[in-house]
Amino acid sequence: MWGHSTSRAYNRSFWPVRGNFGTLGLIRSCRRSTLSDSNKRRSSEVFREIYMDLYRKWHHVLSDSRIELELFKQLYIVDSTVFSLFKDILKVAGRPRRDGRSKGGIKAHTLVHAIELMPCLVRFTAATTHDHTFLQHINLPEGSYIVMDKGYVDYHQYQLWSNTGVYYITRMRDNALYQSIEEFDIPDHVDEGVIKDEKVIVQYLVEGKKYDHLQRRVAYWDDKNQRLFIFITNDMQTDTGSIALIYKYRWQIELLFKKLKQNFPVKYFLGDNVNAIEIQLWTSMIAMLLLEVVKRQLKRKWAYSNMVALVRFHLMAYISLFDFLNDPDKTLIKNNQQRQPSLFST
Repeated sequence: MWGHSTSRAYNRSFWPVRGNFGTLGLIRSCRRSTLSDSNKRRSSEVFREIYMDLYRKWHHVLSDSRIELELFKQLYIVDSTVFSLFKDILKVAGRPRRDGRSKGGIKAHTLVHAIELMPCLVRFTAATTHDHTFLQHINLPEGSYIVMDKGYVDYHQYQLWSNTGVYYITRMRDNALYQSIEEFDIPDHVDEGVIKDEKVIVQYLVEGKKYDHLQRRVAYWDDKNQRLFIFITNDMQTDTGSIALIYKYRWQIELLFKKLKQNFPVKYFLGDNVNAIEIQLWTSMIAMLLLEVVKRQLKRKWAYSNMVALVRFHLMAYISLFDFLNDPDKTLIKNNQQRQPSLFST
């Protein structure tokens, strides 16, 4: 990117900076190897705390007032996503490759509030870590709902939630064993896709001792996709149609993962150690959070990916972000007529 007349320049830890980097007041740009070594020693917990502080400060801006279903205001969604790594740093899920070569994988276990759709709790593990281990780190207030896929089945945790007034909604595994003790009548006004509603008991083991867990089992036929869904929950009062609707809303967290992976640099990592990888993931999430906060406060409507691309292009420009995104042409013309100071000039 930059030319050098002698080989000596390649031995320096910093290279000369040109272009808009000068706005930051930097004389030289840090080499990737230097950045990688620094991130190996710099704790990723610092960046986690920065993200959580920003989330606590701005989460009220993220709340979607258009959500009408009252349950959604108390609903939390759990899921995980895997980021493939270029080296065998962490064990990746799946079978080993025949050629002996393998890449690592880091899994982000994530909890989001349904009315905000931004991570409120994240834990990073190796990709081989089972999803249900994340549930023990979740602490929800009484009356909350939590929805997840069947990879999180943990009857002991379900019983703990039942004891504290937290409701869960998930799917039953195909090989699950249960005993039906009561079948409920299906009212005429309920979605015609509901074909069965019953109370069942399942057994689970804790330290070799058997326990019973009481739950509700709802069979729902999705005519559009020609699929049968079996939902389980400890909520015995909510109508079956709402239970199916709540589970369907779980898909929103998949859209969140898609937004993160498509708009931020989480495919190519600058460090070859766990700490550096976690730092890059946290900084990407910080950027995603801040840009979502900006987007929610703009008068002009933007597609998220278009807004991110435009901000990235003008990242080093000394410019009012809100003015620019509300009226790019006018702001650029005004900005070009003014002298560009350093961001850190006194």
